[in-house]
Amino acid sequence: MTKLLDVENLTVTFPTRQGEFHAVRGLSLSLGQERLGIVGESGSGKSMTGRAILRLIRKPGLVTADRMELNGRDLLAMSEKEMQGVRGQEISMVMQDPKFSLNPVMTVGDQIMEIYRFHTGASKKAAYAKAIEMLNAVSIRGPERVMKSYPHEMSGGMGQRIMIAMMLVTEPKILIADEPTSALDVSVQTQVLAIIDKLVRERGMGLILISHDLNLVASFCDRVLIMYAGRVVEVCEAGKLHEAKHPYTRGLLGSLPRIDAPVKRLEVLQRDETWRDAESVSGRV
Repeated sequence: MTKLLDVENLTVTFPTRQGEFHAVRGLSLSLGQERLGIVGESGSGKSMTGRAILRLIRKPGLVTADRMELNGRDLLAMSEKEMQGVRGQEISMVMQDPKFSLNPVMTVGDQIMEIYRFHTGASKKAAYAKAIEMLNAVSIRGPERVMKSYPHEMSGGMGQRIMIAMMLVTEPKILIADEPTSALDVSVQTQVLAIIDKLVRERGMGLILISHDLNLVASFCDRVLIMYAGRVVEVCEAGKLHEAKHPYTRGLLGSLPRIDAPVKRLEVLQRDETWRDAESVSGRV
């Protein structure tokens, strides 16, 4: 498997009045042409990991790592101008809610065309044709109409598809999807995931899917990293997630309602302070 991304001992810290807060602590992972899931509770460091890889953590936040390489190139050593070439062109990130990610005063078409022209230098005509192609690729009907529309005129599912089209228009090698279906109903979730899966497989991309939905990740991804308090506590094959051994993962699984095995009262996750201080498990292969 071709290794696209290699991260070793990633740490993200923020200064507070009580001292340094470690949002991500000693995280290591590698990504090839595969679907890698990162799961955990809110505040476990999932989104911070994605943002740190793209160097989107701003001061006073501090990002350090022993290694953070994209196709063998050191991301930490790149200038901000070089990172602008990486973001959107080689690594794209779909944010959680399109309402806060899309520009409300620009049409959908202008936004997709802008990112494509910025990274490729294409003409306006070529950018328009590429935008139409990508809207078709994410199964949007009437792409010409949507190109002229504004984000507030789109439903949540349409907005998420537009975000996916925008992030994939430059044909990046890696897609980071941060809770891409959390604001959508179940039927639209399935459609959006099917679109992401199809595009990732056809283009030979690497996908990092950030989610709190263990069942979704187990059915969709190839490997899963489970995070707690900024650390990776367990790594397993997605298909064997329900056989996980770590008590935190078992607690998360036990707190999920099941139609096939209903119970009167769901389990309450019993935490152990040693989980917070234990050494992070490597997600590198």
